[in-house]
Amino acid sequence: MPRTTTWVHQATATAEGGRVRTDDGELSTRLSSPLAPEGTGLTPEQLLAAAFASCLHHAAVEASTQITDESHTVQVRAEARLERDEDGCYHADVRASIGSCGLSPGQLSSLVEYADRLWPFCRNGEPRHTLTVVPAGHQAR
Repeated sequence: MPRTTTWVHQATATAEGGRVRTDDGELSTRLSSPLAPEGTGLTPEQLLAAAFASCLHHAAVEASTQITDESHTVQVRAEARLERDEDGCYHADVRASIGSCGLSPGQLSSLVEYADRLWPFCRNGEPRHTLTVVPAGHQAR
């Protein structure tokens, strides 16, 4: 049976000319360049860490409303590492932790489990995200 999907959120970003920006203008920043390693700007691993931290924070805040009514803060820390294999292909490893003031250790464990279920990174070794790359001008199906 085909799975039906209702997309809740959507965003578009463009990287060109040494910058990355979201189409809504909320984010615009310089990128590092493999052609000018001494230059400044965000690296791919910094962007991955920030994106994963942002996504998981969103899920953790949502999950926290199911755990407690008390006022508390949620903090997510993500670490992204890139490596290259013998064929020169990149591999990413992202690790994250969730912390929150005002929660007991049991509540914090529940928060982590709930947030991990909500966000589409990986569950039981099965990735829950897709990446489709096509030439510009073509639409992915």
